[in-house]
Amino acid sequence: MSAETKYIFVTGGVVSGLGKGITTASLGRLLRNRGFRITFQKLDPYINVDADTMNPYQHGEAFVTDDGAVTDLDLGHYERFVDISLTRRASVTTGSVYSTVIEKERRGDYLGATVQMIPHITNEIKERIRSAAKGAAGEPDADIVIAEVGGTVGDIEGLPFLEAIRQFRKDVGTQNVMYIHVTLIPSVGPWGEVKTKPTQHSVMKLREIGLQPDVLICRTRLPLSQEMKNKISLFCDVEPAAVVDAVDVDTIYEVPLLFEEAGLADLVVKRLGLPETTPDLAEWREIVSRIKQPRYEVNVAVVGKYVENGDAYISIAEALKHAGIANDARVNIHWIDSEKLERQPIEQVMEGIDAVLVAPGFGARGVEGKVMAAHYARTKPLPFLGVCYGMQMAVVEFARNMCGLAEAHSEEVNPRTPHPVIHILPDQKNVPNMGNSMRLGSHRCLLVSGSMAERLYGESVIYERHRHRYELNNDYRELLTKHGMVCSGLSPDYRLVEMVEIPSHPYFIATQFHPEFQSRPNRAHPLFRGLIAAALEHNGFRAFREAATKTIDRPMTSRGELTLDNEENNVGLVENTQTLEL
Repeated sequence: MSAETKYIFVTGGVVSGLGKGITTASLGRLLRNRGFRITFQKLDPYINVDADTMNPYQHGEAFVTDDGAVTDLDLGHYERFVDISLTRRASVTTGSVYSTVIEKERRGDYLGATVQMIPHITNEIKERIRSAAKGAAGEPDADIVIAEVGGTVGDIEGLPFLEAIRQFRKDVGTQNVMYIHVTLIPSVGPWGEVKTKPTQHSVMKLREIGLQPDVLICRTRLPLSQEMKNKISLFCDVEPAAVVDAVDVDTIYEVPLLFEEAGLADLVVKRLGLPETTPDLAEWREIVSRIKQPRYEVNVAVVGKYVENGDAYISIAEALKHAGIANDARVNIHWIDSEKLERQPIEQVMEGIDAVLVAPGFGARGVEGKVMAAHYARTKPLPFLGVCYGMQMAVVEFARNMCGLAEAHSEEVNPRTPHPVIHILPDQKNVPNMGNSMRLGSHRCLLVSGSMAERLYGESVIYERHRHRYELNNDYRELLTKHGMVCSGLSPDYRLVEMVEIPSHPYFIATQFHPEFQSRPNRAHPLFRGLIAAALEHNGFRAFREAATKTIDRPMTSRGELTLDNEENNVGLVENTQTLEL
């Protein structure tokens, strides 16, 4: 193929929430299945520098990359669908662009020029887009960059990004750029009459800016007739074959198959002059088949603070589904508000539950509900997984009820607790800013020999992504160990406890890091896979092991793949040189 990188820009119109992120990720999956090197970028119009301080109720989950960028949740979709790891180059916000331009102006980089939207802001955006295709050494690293523009066409804050991608076609050549527009085809009235006018107006708005879409992805409840596609084609000036209907499906992982059947990837390949290859979708079809027709079923309680917003814990939800795929099981997720759990009989709330996951979060609200959930899972016993704050509250519960420290707590919740079993990192105490100031990104972790953690991972050195400010207090490690809790994952300098577990329990394990960020539908994360396996055991499905031996999973890590080598983030591909003993 041509040495020139190809760029695909995905925009959205009519209303938000149409699925631009899933569309972008699905197209990436199809193109990777054709042998192309794919990367992604999210162009977000909000003025925040990153997603680190955003309220999960407003913006959903904050996704963390290996190199410590705190980003929009759509990057999680990109990584899961295409099975790649992105970097901070994949996330561009208005705040980060303006910050950089202002810094350049202060340094005098613009040589006294009046700094304006055009060309300075748009040039910075275009430079960010170009950088997405480059590897660590600056060399071309991707055949295709798929960039999603956040928001909806017509939003005032999105105009600089739309102007930048309009200019980009001129800069790199029409043959190297393609525009895809995701829009809505609503049904109105008592007879469910299909209306194309919103789509027509959305495309008109794009064309006012100077953007003509090459493909329209039309969200609709029912498939569009050829007559309807012809009408959209006529008024929106796209080929009839480029009007692709995106109907509702049972699972988001079915969308790539829907688009493949519609010929979307073939359209892209032809439009960009890419070599035609035969896609291999066998693994993806198996994934969808297991999701839609599983052999088993389990119920998992996810206890958290932001359960009323389905996007707040989206990576955890998807990781549980991936674990279900690996174990050929449907995972029914029961979202439990930790604050409400403090006011209800826990036995009633947990009736019929096969496993408990205590989710991440910040602040004091609802923490006692998380402590109660950890206590319930430990004493019943039910399979348990604690993630980040979930691990911290599991340690608090264990210290109170097994170590005799009735007033044990986290300094984050109670700064005056006489037993701060969870305390702030020393290097975090005097950090003035909240944004992007936590322990972030991928860090190396050593697993204790013979521990459940080592058995689950199948190796003794792992790399996991973090986002937190508080840690297990080393002053209490000996006491916790004496009463049966094992610190089974440690930082290379042994200073930080990354994982804890209770060997006497069928499945009780918790992590300071966020394992959900590395789970994939074809590579379920070991801790989630193990949780669902234990839940099946608890539910009496002894025969599930037969299905598990036929899993489509591959190992989480590969010694043959290059990873980041960043001393600051403690990331790199290294051989294990030490073995920890219980």
